[in-house]
Amino acid sequence: MNFEEMVSKLERFWEDEGCTRLFPYDQEVGAGTLSPYTFLRVLGRKPWKAVYVQPSRRPADGRYGENPNRLYMHHQLQVIIKPPTTDIQDTYLRSLYLLGLKPAEHDIRFVEDNWETPVLGAAGVGWEVWLDGMEVTQFTYFQQAGGQEVPVVAVEITYGLERLAMFVQEKKNVYELEWHEGVTYGDLRQQVERENSIYSFEQADIEALVTMFDLCEKESQRMIDKKLITPAYEYLLKCSHTFNILDARGTVGVSQRMAYLARVRRLAYGCADLYLENENHE
Repeated sequence: MNFEEMVSKLERFWEDEGCTRLFPYDQEVGAGTLSPYTFLRVLGRKPWKAVYVQPSRRPADGRYGENPNRLYMHHQLQVIIKPPTTDIQDTYLRSLYLLGLKPAEHDIRFVEDNWETPVLGAAGVGWEVWLDGMEVTQFTYFQQAGGQEVPVVAVEITYGLERLAMFVQEKKNVYELEWHEGVTYGDLRQQVERENSIYSFEQADIEALVTMFDLCEKESQRMIDKKLITPAYEYLLKCSHTFNILDARGTVGVSQRMAYLARVRRLAYGCADLYLENENHE
C-alpha cells in the first residue's frame, strides 16, 4: 500500500463515518490544529465533522533531508468530530485495522497526554497513540480554544501520516516510502527538505522577518477591527510561521519567545471572539 493509497483509505473511512472531506488549507501552519477548519470550528455550539490532510511546517525540525524521520514539513490527517461519539476509540482502531495494523499483531497503547497550544490559547485532555513504541496519533478532547471554554466538546484525531506509512510499508527511512508506483517520498521531498533547512537555519533574513511579523500582526489586528475573520486569521497564521522561522534561526531568546507567542495569542483571542460573535448573531 503506497502513501497515496493509505491516505485515500483513511479519508474514505472517515467520510463513511459522516465527515466532510476538505482540501488542505492553503497557508503555512505548524500543525493541523491551526487550520481554521479546526481552531475556529471547535468554537461555539454548531456540530462539525471533517477530515482533511494538512501539510505541517516546523522549521526547527528540518534536518537537511538527511534524517530518516525528522522533517521540516510532514503531513497530518486531521479528523474533527463535534460532539464526539462514545465509541470514538474503537472507531479509530478500526481505521488502523483497515491499513493492516491489527491490535493482535502490534502493541497499540493509548498513553495519557494532556495537550495545549499556547499560541492559540487552546488546551484539552487526551492521549498519544503509540504503535510499537512510536507515537503515530494524537487524540485530544478540546476544553479551551481562543482562551475560552468550549461549550460543546470536540475530539481531534491527528494521524502522523509519514510515521504511519513507515509501519504500513515496513520502512526505516521516510525517504524510502513509496508515494506512488515508481515514485518515492525522497523523489518528491528530499531536495525540498534540504533547501528549506538551509533557508531556516542559515539564510533567513532576520531583520526582514521581524519586519514581516510586525506588518502581519498589524494587518491581522486591522482586520479584526473591521470584523473580517478570514483575513484576520490568515495574517495570524503568517505571524505564526514567521515566528517559527525566527525561532529556528536561533535568534529568539526565552523572554522574546514568550513575547512573540503572547502577540500571536492576542490575535487568536480576537479572531475567536469575532467568530463567536458572528455565530451568536446567526
